[in-house]
Amino acid sequence: MESTMKEMRDGASVLDMDPKSTVGGGVEDVYGEDRATEDQLVTPWTISVASGYSMLRDPHHNKGLAFTEKERDAHYLRGLLPPAIISQQLQEKKLMNTIRQYQLPLQKYMAMMELEERNERLFYKLLVDNVEELLPVVYTPTVGEACQKYGSIFKRPQGLYISLKEKGKILDVLKNWPQRSIQVIVVTDGERILGLGDLGCQGMGIPVGKLALYTALGGIRPSACLPITIDVGTNNEQLLKDEFYIGLRQKRATGQEYSELLHEFMAAVKQNYGEKVLIQFEDFANHNAFELLAKYGTTHLVFNDDIQGTAAVVLAGLIAALKLLGGSLGDHTFLFLGAGEAGTGIAELIALEMSRQTKAPLEETRKRIWLTDSKGLVVSSRKESIQHFKKPWAHEHEPVKGLLDAVKAIKPTVLIGTSGVGRTFTKEVIEAMASFNERPLILALSNPTSQSECKAEEAYTWTKGKAIFASGSPFDPVEYEGKVFIPGQSNNAYIFPGFGLGLVISGAIRVHDDMLLAASEALAGQVTEDHLAKGLIYPPFSNIRTISAHIAAKVAAKAYELGVATRLPRPENLVKYAESCMYSPAYRMYR
Repeated sequence: MESTMKEMRDGASVLDMDPKSTVGGGVEDVYGEDRATEDQLVTPWTISVASGYSMLRDPHHNKGLAFTEKERDAHYLRGLLPPAIISQQLQEKKLMNTIRQYQLPLQKYMAMMELEERNERLFYKLLVDNVEELLPVVYTPTVGEACQKYGSIFKRPQGLYISLKEKGKILDVLKNWPQRSIQVIVVTDGERILGLGDLGCQGMGIPVGKLALYTALGGIRPSACLPITIDVGTNNEQLLKDEFYIGLRQKRATGQEYSELLHEFMAAVKQNYGEKVLIQFEDFANHNAFELLAKYGTTHLVFNDDIQGTAAVVLAGLIAALKLLGGSLGDHTFLFLGAGEAGTGIAELIALEMSRQTKAPLEETRKRIWLTDSKGLVVSSRKESIQHFKKPWAHEHEPVKGLLDAVKAIKPTVLIGTSGVGRTFTKEVIEAMASFNERPLILALSNPTSQSECKAEEAYTWTKGKAIFASGSPFDPVEYEGKVFIPGQSNNAYIFPGFGLGLVISGAIRVHDDMLLAASEALAGQVTEDHLAKGLIYPPFSNIRTISAHIAAKVAAKAYELGVATRLPRPENLVKYAESCMYSPAYRMYR
């Protein structure tokens, strides 16, 4: 990926930095959230709480009925709460019972968002302790529906909204955000939300959801996270006519107007929060995603989860799957359906890892990877008419129109779907994969579930149980001829929380492809023989915090090795250090 970006930057690398540009950043644990324990007393008065009444309405400090007798006396809470005192564990049990009674996923999503607005630590306690059950609620696939209906379910603003109205005043807008010590920003312009298209300002559900996972899965404290939506309009006619739409009612700004707003935003973020704040680009359309990553990769700590995070998690699954498939990456042939930011990003990271393993030039390893788009196989005869990011994948081959014909012509061992179009891995396509592969590896990565290229049941049934399958959205276990298959979920949530934590704990000032490779290898290393025996090429999410700590340690180690880490001296045991820096949602005791 860095290689592709270097081509777009005329040869510049993220390691080619002007020392004068690396101004100090640094963040402090203002709210006492790191290493949070029950016996570590804090005084909320020193922050902003003025009375018991306001404390109960401050999600950062509210504990509901868990306030002790002593706390109720000390903080003017007498009479403001019923007399019962219950533990955080009992509160968690009660809320999980309530959430499980809702029939619709969107109802569960709204209940979780309301909890976050009421009691932040309890929200994260639920998410950490019930991650496999609640991850599909606060993230994909439910967050997609939440974004589609965001205007209707909107109750209380979360994050910052920066629109064209704020042009020339973005630094002032950033200063309106109450927390000053920001470590991670997730920003979207809402143009390409999951596989759902342009949702404009309503894309805010994505940065909010991503940052909830940064905290729950990666341990970045909530006060250090800032979700941002940049509203430049929308081309979605349905939203423009919707009386409940919350964004600018105009067509999308493009060209110079768009570039100037984004440039002002990037400059303001660096000026306000320093060099070490991570800016994660999320759900930008292809034409902007690659350009932003190339433009700011050498001057800011930037990361695109759709291009780089997806690539890292897929590569991890491939490395783990080799234990079932046999051979090395270089022995396999890859065919992608979808040649956008996700597809080309994954392809480039696979090629980089192949090049690293075999010492072959990148131009050679790319030839093991083929892409198809809406016009068919990406081949050299199309080079003049395709977008710049597809050109490295335009190999010598006669034109091929459909996916089935491409599968028959290329005979891939691995089929990867990043098209955003559901049901495109048809019965004929899957059966063709099974006809020339003993164990075809099929990755249907598009989100949400409705956009998945095929269902888990179809992959197992059509290959007569031979397939190794993983998807972007979760699928239930499948029974076929008496054997139970557990589909893996190639979810970016495996990578980006730990990746971000690694950048934060090392004080990294740039993201390099070697860090992504390190994250992939760390994740693949967490897949055991027991997991593989069940057909899983990813570890269960129940162990995600430990997984994130190992990923963070590998990423941090690579940052120190590359010379882009600023937090010195380097900790001796980076795994233990990562774990010690993780936010805990346990309640604090107030003086």
